[in-house]
Amino acid sequence: MTVCIAVLGGFLLDLWLADPAWMPHPVVGMGKCITGLESFLRKKFPATPEGERNAGCVLAAVLPLGTLAVTAFVCGLAYWLHPAAGLAVQILWCWQALAIKGLAVESKNVYRCLQSEGLPAARKAVSRIVGRDTQALNEEGVTKAAVETVAENFSDGVVAPLFYMLIGGAPLALCYKAINTMDSMVGYKNDRYLHFGRAAAKLDDATNFLPSRIAALLWIAAAALVKQDACNAWRIWRRDRHNHASPNSAQTEAACAGALGVQLAGPAYYFGQYYPKPTIGDARRPVETDDILRANHTLFAASGLAVFSGLALRMAILFLLR
Repeated sequence: MTVCIAVLGGFLLDLWLADPAWMPHPVVGMGKCITGLESFLRKKFPATPEGERNAGCVLAAVLPLGTLAVTAFVCGLAYWLHPAAGLAVQILWCWQALAIKGLAVESKNVYRCLQSEGLPAARKAVSRIVGRDTQALNEEGVTKAAVETVAENFSDGVVAPLFYMLIGGAPLALCYKAINTMDSMVGYKNDRYLHFGRAAAKLDDATNFLPSRIAALLWIAAAALVKQDACNAWRIWRRDRHNHASPNSAQTEAACAGALGVQLAGPAYYFGQYYPKPTIGDARRPVETDDILRANHTLFAASGLAVFSGLALRMAILFLLR
C-alpha cells in the first residue's frame, strides 16, 4: 500500500508543481556521475573499439546498480527513522521520476513562441526538448518536433518510470531514470559514442521495450477520450510502429500521428549529420501549431489512465496474493 500512496502522491505533485527550478533533481546528479565516470573509464581502458565497448559496459552496470543501491539504502534508512519519513522520501522521488507537467509546459512554450514570438524563438524553445538540430527548422518542422517529443516522452518520461515504480517503488524508478539518462547522454551512433555508448543504448532499449508498447496502447485509448481518431491511431500504430532505428521510439509516435491524422518523423539532422529517417503516419492534413495542444490533451488523458490503471492492477495483484 505504501508504494501505491507514493505513486499517487508523486503523480499529483508532478501535475501541480512539475519540476521546480530551485529543487535539486536526481537526474542532474546522474548526469554529473555519467560525465565523471566517462572521463575516468576512458583513461582506464584503451582507446580502441573493444576498449571503448568494455568501458561502456562498466558504465552501464555501475550507474544503474549504484543508483538502485543508494536510493534503496536511503529509503530503508528513512523508514527505519520513521514510517512517515520513508513515505515522504518515496513520494518525493516518485514525483521527480515523472515528467508529465514539465513536458506539457515545455511543449506549450514552443506553441506560445510560434504564436507570438516568431520562428527563431520557437527554434530555441524546441531545442530544449529535442536532440535534433533545430536552427534550420521551419514552422512545420518545429511543430512536428514538439509533437513527436510529447508522444515519445510519454513513454520514457511517464509510463516507463511509472511501470518500474509500481514494481519496486522509487528506487527501481530511479534506476530506470539512470539508464534513460545514460542513453540520452552517451547512446549516440557518432564517432565519440558509437562503441562507448553501445551498452547504454542496448540497456535502454531493453528496459523500454514493454513500457513503450503499453504507452502506445494507452495513447490510443486516451485518443478516444479526447475525441481524436482512435481507430486510425490503432491502424497507424500497427503499420508504422517499427519505422525508427530504435525498437521503441516509434511506438507512441505512430499512435500520436494516427490519432491526429498527420505525418510525423522523416529525415532530420543530428550534430550536423543528415539521417534519412522514415516517416510515420499519413498526411491527411498539414501539421498545424494547434497539434501541440492536441498532443498535450492526449498526454494528460493517457497519463491519468496509466496511473489509475496501474494502481488498480497493483492493488488487485496484492489482494490476490494475500
